[in-house]
Amino acid sequence: MDKELSTVILEKIDGTGVARIIFNRPNKRNAMDAQLVADIMSALEEARADRQINVVITKGNGPSYCSGLDLYYLRSFSEGPPADWDKFSPTAVMFEAIRNFPKVTIAQVHGYCLGGGLALMNSHDLVVAAFNAQIGMPEILRGSFGQMATSTLFHAGVPMKKAALIQLGGQNISGAEADRLGLVSMAVEEAELEAVTLRLAQEIATRHPAALSSAKIAVQMGRDLSLPEAMRLDQLVAARQRLMVDPLGKVDEYLSSQKGGPDVTYRRSDPS
Repeated sequence: MDKELSTVILEKIDGTGVARIIFNRPNKRNAMDAQLVADIMSALEEARADRQINVVITKGNGPSYCSGLDLYYLRSFSEGPPADWDKFSPTAVMFEAIRNFPKVTIAQVHGYCLGGGLALMNSHDLVVAAFNAQIGMPEILRGSFGQMATSTLFHAGVPMKKAALIQLGGQNISGAEADRLGLVSMAVEEAELEAVTLRLAQEIATRHPAALSSAKIAVQMGRDLSLPEAMRLDQLVAARQRLMVDPLGKVDEYLSSQKGGPDVTYRRSDPS
């Protein structure tokens, strides 16, 4: 099932538990404007409401994932009334919505991923990038520090000196280098990007929804806690999970499936 908005295509891949949100401003290298942000938010809400969807992939139509914020859109903010410093911009609201989205999110990155596109990428749970993707922050070149991209970059676990180089240097890094830095989950040949991302999404989507939900809660709530607080949270999430599924209810079945080595194709036989 496909749903086309003005600047986004929402594609639900039947029988897989996977949906794709495809940014559809290829002539602008999928730069974010007001309409694209609104359409992404609408697509997220539809995916949220569909209980058959466990994983959402975002990708860009055309030669790039996302080249950042449309600068003419961004300039319109400075031409209007002064922005309230205590309120998030629409793009920041979207980044936070993706970061806190209750289903697993994967960014499939090719071509350019710049500035606000980097912040968008960093908001996902997982990122699969093409080796030759170009990831960076050009904001310093036009006289900005890189609002939102900076905070998500430093929060992504990249070493400070490397993160500062990306921010201050204004040069792009490849998907391969981003993989070495831990900025993305994995990097692959561009020709394999679609297949690898979809295969990963489909594998994750087959996991028990209660386990996926618990994993997301543990990450979303635990990432900003101290270790003792995060461990306490894990105990609470585990208690919640046991109300929905018995994690040890299929021990013999599981052990039998793993004889001879790890088998990620194993699926629990109980209904989800």
